Amino acid sequence: MKFDQIRTFLWVARLGGFRKAAERLHLSQPAVSTRIANLEDELRVPLFERGPGDLVLTKHGTLLLSYAEQMLFVEEEIKQRVANPSEAEGLFRVGASETIAQSWLPDFLKAFSQQYPRVNVDLTVDISLNLRAALLERRLDLAFLMGPVSEFTVENVPLPPFDLHWYRATSNPLTDLDQIPVISYSSKTRPYRELMSELSKRIGPKARVFASASLSASLKMIAAGIAVGPYPRALAEEYLSSGQIVEFNPGFSLQPLEFTASYLSEPRSFLVETSAKMARDVAQGWDTSHPS
Repeated sequence: MKFDQIRTFLWVARLGGFRKAAERLHLSQPAVSTRIANLEDELRVPLFERGPGDLVLTKHGTLLLSYAEQMLFVEEEIKQRVANPSEAEGLFRVGASETIAQSWLPDFLKAFSQQYPRVNVDLTVDISLNLRAALLERRLDLAFLMGPVSEFTVENVPLPPFDLHWYRATSNPLTDLDQIPVISYSSKTRPYRELMSELSKRIGPKARVFASASLSASLKMIAAGIAVGPYPRALAEEYLSSGQIVEFNPGFSLQPLEFTASYLSEPRSFLVETSAKMARDVAQGWDTSHPS
């Protein structure tokens, strides 16, 4: 019995199929099938019920799964505590919302690369809804998103929030929200829904709202005088310092943006857990140096 066989069995069991496990392990599907077949031959018991749809664990497979998780975690713990972290290799899949990407994400990636110089990073920047789906489908190892993710399989490490401030163009003093459009986050996000709720109560059907998943494009539109909108001050810093936009008070405030570093709790991974804590420390340091 080899660690590669146990690791392969674990991912087949977790993902429910040979193809998904092959993609996760960067192997061919026949290679995954061969490892499982050899493991079953060695143990002399079937580990999966074959049939249409996802594979189902047998009672022997269910028993092995608990041992496999322990074995793989001990292996990771040995690598993290005994081996040199700089020798760690592999692919680390990170997802981040654009708010994080335009704030402290570069600092995190720099710290991560210094700690794990031989680990390759696959970065995805997307809205939190899509990042959540990718995480639950195991297409991401770690996601920085508007959280927490309310699934019992997910661990959420709280990150510093972002206060929202309202901005208008210096060249356009108009701030009546029933006369000038408001630009906000993507329509599939929580900030957009909260903004629409407030505008519906205060402005009614006269309110015009533009939705955009691109924060940089939104701030350019505000600077051009096309719309006004609520965004984190740190992201608007360039336009504020150049005098293109100014803050104003529309008479109400929105809830801060709450973020988490979220990852699947099983199977445990020291690399992921350590990276989530690293992200929290980096984000706190960045937040201290960029007061809202």
